[in-house]
This record gives sequence, C-alpha cells and structure tokens, in this order.
Amino acid sequence: MEVRDKLIITAGGSGLRMGGDLPKQFLLLKGEPVIFRTLETFYRFSSALEIYVVLPPHYIDLWPKWAIQYDMNIPCTLVAGGFTRFHSVKNALAHIWSGGVTAVHDGVRPLVSQALIQTCFELAREHPAVVPVLEITDSMRRITDQGSVSVDRTCFLKVQTPQVFWTDILKKAYDQTYIPDFTDDASVVEKEGIPLLLTKGSARNIKITTPEDLALAEVL
Repeated sequence: MEVRDKLIITAGGSGLRMGGDLPKQFLLLKGEPVIFRTLETFYRFSSALEIYVVLPPHYIDLWPKWAIQYDMNIPCTLVAGGFTRFHSVKNALAHIWSGGVTAVHDGVRPLVSQALIQTCFELAREHPAVVPVLEITDSMRRITDQGSVSVDRTCFLKVQTPQVFWTDILKKAYDQTYIPDFTDDASVVEKEGIPLLLTKGSARNIKITTPEDLALAEVL
C-alpha cells in the first residue's frame, strides 16, 4: 500500500495579540479565512496529502458552517488542540500512521510559496528533519539584569514552517515529556538527537500574529 505524505496544520491557538472576538486563524484575508487560504496553498501543492487541522476544541463544530459559507471542500481531519502547541501536534500525531514524511505548518502562514513547500518535502526524502530559516537583518539586543547588551545577529536565525520530518522520528520525538523549551517541532526532534537540515525560507512567508501582519498580508 502506498504511503501518503501527511500535513499537520496548527491552528489551535486563541490569537490574543490580535484582539477582537475571533482567533487570528479565522480572520478574513481578502474575503476568506486565513486558515482556509493556508489549506488551499498546500492542496494546490498536492491533493494527495493527508491533512490534519488542529483547532480550538470549541471551534470544531463551527468548521462545517464556515466551509459551506466560503465554499471550502478540501478533505481534512479535524483535531482538537491541546494546552500548548506541543500538545496540539501530539494530538494530531495520534491519528497518523507511521511511514513517509509529515510536515507541520502554522495555520497563520498562508503566504508560503509552492517552491518552499516543494523544497522542504524534497529535502525530507533524504534528511530526517528539514527546517526553513531566514537570516536576521535587524540589530539585536539581549536583556540582562543590568539592562541590555548588543549581540551578534549572525549567530541567530529566524525559524519558519513548514518543517518536514520522517514520520516515525516525529512520532517518537513527541513521546517525550513536555518542557517549555519546545517552541516548535524542530526543538522537539532536536532533543532526541536528530540533526536538523536548515534550508532558506522566504521573507513573504510571514506569520500573522498582529493586526499589522494581517495588513501586510493583504498587500502581499
């Protein structure tokens, strides 16, 4: 039996920094919910993906109504989110069979390009963990007890998604006990001693977390 690639879209957060009544993943971008635009981007890449969408539990029942309203009929499995991103991804992995590769993508990164998605999946055929990153162009400072100090920005990278992993490795990594250091999937897998392959991300692949981000996404 052919093993299909999998995709977990994390959209289980409350998006408090946005303000308003709706989580950021359900706000409209050019007349369509952000999360639907993200789904469509990956579906255009491959309609054969097994897609798992992690949502706040109390929004799962609203999904069918919104899908009809915005004519969104992409097949996917809805999963209830957990207390943290770690627990949300872990909940989704419980539905996923071993084998092949699994991508994890932020639901509020709807502008990810087809080229970046393809690069990450292709690299994951040979490497167990692939992570897109960007160099930092702004000056940076580290907060100290005395105030702050300048740091060498060349020692740091901004991390993006999709992050793509061999499914068996990702599932095993998520058997670990949660610690606050687990801020993304790469940090979970890295704790298991798995080497990460870093690849160049995209400046357009913004994460919508503030009203300013949404306005920028509208322009892009």
